[in-house]
Amino acid sequence: MKEKNTPEPTKAELEILQVLWQHGPSTVRFVNDTLNEQKRTVQYTSTLKQMQIMVEKGLLARDESSMKHVYRPIEEEQKTKAALLERFVDSMYNGSASSLLIQLLGNKKASKREIDTIKEFINRLDKEI
Repeated sequence: MKEKNTPEPTKAELEILQVLWQHGPSTVRFVNDTLNEQKRTVQYTSTLKQMQIMVEKGLLARDESSMKHVYRPIEEEQKTKAALLERFVDSMYNGSASSLLIQLLGNKKASKREIDTIKEFINRLDKEI
């Protein structure tokens, strides 16, 4: 779980983190170009400012040892996602993972393969208990 003093990323910050988690440490130019390809049109200066703010907030680290600054996430992807999911389940489903799963599967048609994967996961959990 994320440490309590690490701020929760905004939606725009999560988009930047997703690029860095997927591609590894990167320059602002690379992140901006990737966002423009994958998400929406974003100005370079907006991405630069957002990433500078993320450094100040403790979400990113910046390597200034070369001409082009390279940014990397401070927290691991799974650690961040786990903390965000825990907060979401607590606030929206009173901490009930089963309520979330039932709603999720009820709202979205899961493929047979997805259902089989969920069953396998639940079976593994049963064996660990």
